[in-house]
Amino acid sequence: MDADIVIKALGALAQEHRLAAFRLLVQAGASGLPAGVLAERLGVPNSSLSFHLAQLSHAGLIRQERQGRSLIYSADYAAMSGLIGYLMENCCAGAACGSDTESGCAPATSDERKIA
Repeated sequence: MDADIVIKALGALAQEHRLAAFRLLVQAGASGLPAGVLAERLGVPNSSLSFHLAQLSHAGLIRQERQGRSLIYSADYAAMSGLIGYLMENCCAGAACGSDTESGCAPATSDERKIA
């Protein structure tokens, strides 16, 4: 994945409502959610949500599909996987992640996440 694409994606996610919208779309699965449902769940006006969804779409993180009169949005899982893969590339100096708990690459426990 190209660094410019990664920067654009991370920039799009670096905003409270966009991050929350993206997380909702990831949870919704391939069927996605209508824009109105997203706006309601996030508690943001449709006009604001439209702006945020456009930013996520421009960054390549979500897809939009028209179904009748509704716009259905869904997460682009390939883009998300590519972004995560780029961030995790060469993790743990090439060792398998989680294989050495002293290396710091093992998944954080819930107590460790609370501290961070």
